[in-house]
Formats: sequence, C-alpha cells, structure tokens
Amino acid sequence: MEEEGRSKPLYQRVLIKLSGEAFMGGREYGIDPDTVNSIADELSEANRMGVQLAIVVGGGNIFRGVAASARGMDRAAADYVGMLATVMNSLALQDALEKRGVFTRVQSAIEMQAVAEPYIRRRAIRHLEKGRIVIFAAGTGNPYFTTDTTAALRALEIGAEAILKATMVNGVYDSDPLQNPDAVMFTSLHYIDVLQQGLKVMDATAVSLCMDNDLPIVVFNMTVPGNIIRVLFGEKIGTVVAADKEERR
Repeated sequence: MEEEGRSKPLYQRVLIKLSGEAFMGGREYGIDPDTVNSIADELSEANRMGVQLAIVVGGGNIFRGVAASARGMDRAAADYVGMLATVMNSLALQDALEKRGVFTRVQSAIEMQAVAEPYIRRRAIRHLEKGRIVIFAAGTGNPYFTTDTTAALRALEIGAEAILKATMVNGVYDSDPLQNPDAVMFTSLHYIDVLQQGLKVMDATAVSLCMDNDLPIVVFNMTVPGNIIRVLFGEKIGTVVAADKEERR
C-alpha cells in the first residue's frame, strides 16, 4: 500500500489514544461490538504493515470520574472506578484484535493478574519489538490523572515517535464544530498555542509533557474508515501539534 508516494509508513512506533466514547457507536453508553470490531480492523491492518502500536483507551463510555466527583462522589474513589472502566474497554479491544490473529497484551497500572499483565516498561517495549499490540489500561494507576496524561507518559516511556489522538471530529478547531458550524480547523499548531488558547486537544498536563519532550500529537477523525492508515503514511489529515513553527497554520 502507498500513500502520497510512500512505500512504507512514516512512523515505526506510535501510541494511539482512543476515547472511551468511541466504543459506544450509536449507543448512549457501554460497548458496541460492531464499533470495536471496526477499530480492530484498522489496527490489525496497521500491525500487519509492521508499525509497532501501543494503545491507551479511555473509560468515558462506562464511567467518568470527574462527572461522578461533581455529583458528590469522592474524587479519588471516582477516578479509581474510571480506571477499572478502561480495563473493561481494553479487554474488549484485545478480544477483537486477537480474533483477527493479532497478538495483543493488556498491561494494567493496577495489578489484576487474572486478566492483565502488570505495567512493566521494558516488557512493553519487548512486546512491541515482537510485533504485538500493547494496550495500556488503568491509567497511570493514580487518581487525578487523565488518560490523556497516561497516553503522553506511556508514549514517552516506550519511545513512541508520535501520539495519534483519535477523535470524533476532523481535527482541532477554534471552537466546538458540533455546536458552531463556522468553526475553523487548524492544520498545525504549536504546543504553546494549545495551552494559551485552551484548545480541546489533550489536557494541559499531557500537552506540557509532549512539549517538554518534543513529542508530536496528531489529532484526526477516527470515524472515517482508513484514517489511521492515512495518518501512519503521513497523509496531511487532521491537526498536527508540534514544535516546528514553520508548519503552523
């Protein structure tokens, strides 16, 4: 397969951040098997191309700690419940991938050896080198940290070349495109722009981590079939957040 004249992917190792809401499909909550299968189809194709894939999945389709905290639940307790929700999503994705013949490992920051390996950085890297997809579950294992921060942290730990932030819209906009039809999409941004303008990319901790370590973030629409592969081949879709000011819009 070739994209824009490339015979091989632009990236060799990436971390893909999937929102829990992406697993809902047309449902109001929970996991839609057809949607998870569609995601697994694209991930398995990328895996067959030789790209080393790590995944972080959110848990918002099952439980959102911040929302529960706002309704009176202790924030730390709510966040732990949210971490467990990410484990359920991770196991569902693992099952879909392995049914496609892709060797997959779930590593959990909260030990639960009956269903997942404990998170061990060197073991995760070894899995990737062997062509296995690694799914990082249970966040960082600490309350008050989002799965966005988990994605940035794990990407840096495993030496990923970029974070691919899969969303339900085409990229990063100056306002919510679902509410404002005149919202303008950026093709590229500097980390500072994201922080100063409060743009909805990732939370500030995650963006700061990426900025401090010069780790690019590519924000794209995962609901468009084939977009994961297009991003991996360097096709100019979505929004790139990076330090190179010459590529800014």
